[in-house]
Amino acid sequence: MASEPENPGASDLLLPRRAPPTGGWKSALFIIWVEIAERFAYYGISSNLINYLTGPLGQTTAAAAAAVNAWSGAASMLPLLGAAVADSWLGRYRTIVASSVLYITGLGMLTLSSMVPSPQSHQCNDSANGRRLCPPSSLQTVFFYVSLYLVAIAQSGHKPCVQAFGADQFDVTDPKESAARGSFFNLWYLGLCASGTVTVALMSYVQDNIGWGLGFGIPSMVMLLALVIFLLGTRTYRFYESGEDGGAFSSVAKATAAWRKNRSHEARLLELEHGERSEDPSLVAAEEVKGLARLFPIWAACLLYGVVFAQPPTLFTKQAATLDRRVGPTFQVPPAALQCFLGVSIVTCVVLYDRVLVPVARRFTGLATGITMLQRVGTGIALALVALLVAALVEMKRLQTARDAGVLDVPGAAVPMSLWWIVPQYVLLGAADVFAMVGMQEFFYDQVPRAFKSLGLALYLSVLGVGSFISSFLIAVIDRVTTRNGGTSWFADNLNKGHLDYFYLLLASLTALELLAFACFSSSYVYRRKA
Repeated sequence: MASEPENPGASDLLLPRRAPPTGGWKSALFIIWVEIAERFAYYGISSNLINYLTGPLGQTTAAAAAAVNAWSGAASMLPLLGAAVADSWLGRYRTIVASSVLYITGLGMLTLSSMVPSPQSHQCNDSANGRRLCPPSSLQTVFFYVSLYLVAIAQSGHKPCVQAFGADQFDVTDPKESAARGSFFNLWYLGLCASGTVTVALMSYVQDNIGWGLGFGIPSMVMLLALVIFLLGTRTYRFYESGEDGGAFSSVAKATAAWRKNRSHEARLLELEHGERSEDPSLVAAEEVKGLARLFPIWAACLLYGVVFAQPPTLFTKQAATLDRRVGPTFQVPPAALQCFLGVSIVTCVVLYDRVLVPVARRFTGLATGITMLQRVGTGIALALVALLVAALVEMKRLQTARDAGVLDVPGAAVPMSLWWIVPQYVLLGAADVFAMVGMQEFFYDQVPRAFKSLGLALYLSVLGVGSFISSFLIAVIDRVTTRNGGTSWFADNLNKGHLDYFYLLLASLTALELLAFACFSSSYVYRRKA
């Protein structure tokens, strides 16, 4: 039930008194717009970041791809910590406000770093491969990365709390509000997809054709507006008590205390699994931690999907940059803008999944959801495997076309091959996201033990985080191995000399092994009983 703000009595200056009624769609719409703005800011940076690193910062393709993946990994892993801190100490509202302020600070510093000219910039010209012959000073580079990682830290509190706080505005014990909450999640997801699609198209054009200062400055202003909108809605929000259990940290502490107190508790936990209730909080907490551990094999079997997810804003974008991207007599599509096809595919597939696949599958399975959550995730992994194979075949075709056109040694020349060749791999990955990403989000939120519900939305993000770190590691190792003894890197700055096709085939092989492991673990998984 609605009550006073989280952690009542502690720094409530940000929380003015509210007269009922609170919550519902009036509050939720404020929060939805805030998240749409945050996604605009995030994708305004991440979607085209690799071109900034290989352009103004003068990095190699391999180094830039690894750096983008490392940053994306941090941005996806840190929400685990942010969710735990919000649940156990700060509360969601205060975490959102504090994270938004940090977000704006990081974006402002990022804008400043892109506008300050290098001391030797007047002596620099672009090289044939599009990189600066004399990159910015070390101090400028450090300032840029500090700004970038401030954004990742800010997202750690913003990302897991905003959606959960939005869902808090609907009371699940009220039938009408419970139904409205289901619509809230649908509107939320479609809003994020639409925001991401518009952002990629708009900001990639601004950054490539007008300037990076404005390209980073617009997300900063949008994030400032988001904070203002969020604060304007404060009097309408519905707040809940944090809970007597003290959140995730307290649950782990109770579980540890239970283990130390008496090892015979294991026998009693077995009784709990057979339906016997216990009044000992430490035993219940220990059972919940044990239930969390059951999810680890499924989580581990999804990690390679995170590697695949990291490719569109990095290597797919560099691959697209080499193609003939002309539309009409003069307009040229920015390479990062092709990520719009991911969003279009996601929106289309969400509708088809909900209106076509689920009703048809329901007739055969008898399940209200058509297929199980793990079947949905497995289908997404299989689609990702197909997308990688298609990407490898397209890259083989691109390299052959470059050979036939005699542009292998001309890095700045566009390969005479239309951008439409690369669209199918984006569309397939968008479809894979509808199955795998949404399936993982639903599964980890639904199956985490009661005391860890606040971490559910952050847990699936860690799959993307670890996957990005794995991608960064693979690129760094492969680049080092393939350039040994004067060899050519698979990720050569002149991609016509590289072999992205080999990398995509390697990822496809690893994804096939992942699919087998996932099928093994999911077939033996027993779904958690509803509380």
